[in-house]
Amino acid sequence: MSKGINILMYHQVGEFAPMKAHRSTYCDHRRFASQMAYLARFGYTVLSMDQVLACLRGQAPVPDKAVALTFDDGYENFYEYAFPVLSRHRFPAMVYMISDLLGKPSSWFAADGRATPPIMSAQRIRQLRGEGIDFGSHGAGHLKLAQQGTEIIRDDVRRSKAALEDVLGEEVRHFCYPYGSHDRRAVDAVADAGYASATTCVRSPATPADDPLTLPRKAISWGDNLIGYFWRLHMKNTPKTEPIRRPGHTLAEALPRY
Repeated sequence: MSKGINILMYHQVGEFAPMKAHRSTYCDHRRFASQMAYLARFGYTVLSMDQVLACLRGQAPVPDKAVALTFDDGYENFYEYAFPVLSRHRFPAMVYMISDLLGKPSSWFAADGRATPPIMSAQRIRQLRGEGIDFGSHGAGHLKLAQQGTEIIRDDVRRSKAALEDVLGEEVRHFCYPYGSHDRRAVDAVADAGYASATTCVRSPATPADDPLTLPRKAISWGDNLIGYFWRLHMKNTPKTEPIRRPGHTLAEALPRY
């Protein structure tokens, strides 16, 4: 079995007041800069999501200490704080956008009294795409898909793909389940829409045993110093829930046979 790849999950990057709740949806920009410097200093290989799939399918070797960087929701503070750091290190990154909310506030935060920072506009994501940042879909309406009717699920994942492809002028191949919420209906809808990968919030490294449409990730939290970051990378490897894997569709089944 090939070595695993740690797909890391970020949300907002910026300067935030100390918090006790929702810590996995914030990352202090100074800690983010330190984390990226750590990856560079200690020889980690940062992969794009296309490279993740190629490695796990056996089309390329899995590098030692391989990671991928993903950012959910597509906040404008990604451009202000994360992008300059990624550019400095020449790290690829995947940003998952909510197609109905481009250029609008992150309105779902209002329900629990949090600030509603803006989502990047279509103009901004075209600018960043020109700078090498990858974009995927985080759905059309940021819905908890497992709680929706089947037709709503199918419409959401298809409509978001089409809308983002119109904005970017290219195929959108990667999806991320909002809130990590998914069931077999959602996975099948993502498959039918033509996505090549989809990421979850199940915590473990991604391996060839995974389904490409239910790839696990590790959430980076507001409170993670470099010791905590190392711990998440190398120790937090046991998923809390069993991943959904469609029979006959794991990445291992695409590995070359000798």
